[in-house]
Amino acid sequence: MNSLQKQYKEEIAKKLMADLGIKNVMAVPKLVKIVINVGLGEALKDKKVVEKVSQQLAVITGQKPQPRKATKAISTFKLRAGDVIGVRVTLRATRMYDFFQRLTMVALPRVRDFRGVPNKAFDNSGNYTLGLSEQIIFPELEYGMIDKIRGFEVTFVTTAKTNDHAKALLTALGMPFAKI
Repeated sequence: MNSLQKQYKEEIAKKLMADLGIKNVMAVPKLVKIVINVGLGEALKDKKVVEKVSQQLAVITGQKPQPRKATKAISTFKLRAGDVIGVRVTLRATRMYDFFQRLTMVALPRVRDFRGVPNKAFDNSGNYTLGLSEQIIFPELEYGMIDKIRGFEVTFVTTAKTNDHAKALLTALGMPFAKI
């Protein structure tokens, strides 16, 4: 069990119950999964891009990414149904907490002029999506693996019913939100 996961069960959940006025332990918001998605429009021209990005994402997350295929054909973009246009990784349990810790404690502080993550990326269902503009903020990646700077989205899926509860959960876990 990860130290953050253990800390959530022992301390953070109790603190959230008190702060949010929740009486039932099962109603306390918790992190369910983290989904990392990379869109690869350039994969239509160069099929090797998918392999390179999959390798990089596997090193960052410790899990093999799934290829994502187009469901519709769009002739103006020369896209056929079934073409690979992205990769995705879904992290749960220990790997999820490991990734969360590495993101908040190691990777985000490496961003130049970092002032915190935006407060407005909640989806009104208690989920938070963070867009990262470059994958090189993760120290696990060696520079030889990187052929091009690419961005990706990280979605934090929670059991929270409101944005306020989700923000309280993520803040308690260590997400550095920007000061308004």
